[in-house]
Amino acid sequence: MDYLLLFKALIMGAVEGVTEFLPISSTGHLILTGHLLDFLDKEKRGVFEIFIQLGAILAIAWEYRARLIHAVAHAREPGPGRQLLINLAVAAIPALAAGKLFGEQIKAVLFNPVAVAISFIVGGIIILWAEKRTHTVTLAQLDDMRLRDAIKVGLAQCLALIPGTSRSGATIIGGLLFGLSRRAATEFSFLLGIPILGTASLYSLIKHRDLLNSSDIPVFAMGFVASFIFALIAVRALLRFVASHSFVAFAWYRIGFGALVLLTAYTGWVNWSA
Repeated sequence: MDYLLLFKALIMGAVEGVTEFLPISSTGHLILTGHLLDFLDKEKRGVFEIFIQLGAILAIAWEYRARLIHAVAHAREPGPGRQLLINLAVAAIPALAAGKLFGEQIKAVLFNPVAVAISFIVGGIIILWAEKRTHTVTLAQLDDMRLRDAIKVGLAQCLALIPGTSRSGATIIGGLLFGLSRRAATEFSFLLGIPILGTASLYSLIKHRDLLNSSDIPVFAMGFVASFIFALIAVRALLRFVASHSFVAFAWYRIGFGALVLLTAYTGWVNWSA
C-alpha cells in the first residue's frame, strides 16, 4: 500500500471539507493543492475531487438531518417543508443546465492555477463591495424564502462554474444582495450543495467509471472520510462565525492567496504551467 498516496488523499480530503462550504472556492484550492502534491494523473484526480465532494455533502445531510427528514415526511403538505424542497430543486436547475452546456469548455480553458488565482482576487473584491453595501434584510429565516428568491440564488450559483469563484461565495453573497439574512443565506447555500454537488458527483462517477479500479478504493475512501469530518467542522464553525461577523476576512484571504499564486507564477518560484 502506498502510504504517501494515502497521506496526499487525506490532505486533499481535508482541503475539500474545509473549503467546500466557505466562500473561498473548494475547486480552486483542490486544483492548486493537487498541482503542488502531484496527486494522481489529471483525469483520475478530477474524478477523485468530485467523489470526495460526496463526503462534504454527507456532512451537510447529517448536520441538517432532522430538518431534511421533516421536509421529506411532509412533502405532500403545504408548508415550510415542501417549500424548502421546491426551493432547493428550482435553485439547482440553472447551474446544472449551465454545467451540462458549458462545463467541458470551461474546464478546458479555465481549470488552471493562474486563472483560479485571478478568480480568487476578483471574487474577493466582489465580496468587499457587497459588504460595503447597506444590507437590508427582507428574509430573516430560511422558511421565509419563496420560489422567486430560490431562482435568484440559483442564477447566482451559475457563476461558480468559473473555478476559483466559489459556489458558496456566489450563493451566500447573492443571497445577501437579494435580502436574505446572513444565517438564511448561509444555510440555504449549505443545503443547495446537496442536489447540485450530489448530481454532479454521481454523473461524473458514472461517466468516468472506466478510469477506476479496485486499487483506488483506499485512496478514494481516505479522501471521502477526511472530507466528511472536516466539512462537518467547517459548517458548524461558519454558522457560529456569521452570527457576529461579516465575510470581509474571507475576501482578504482570497485576494492575498490569489496574489501569492500570481507572484509565485511570475517569479518562477512555483512552476504553475506544468
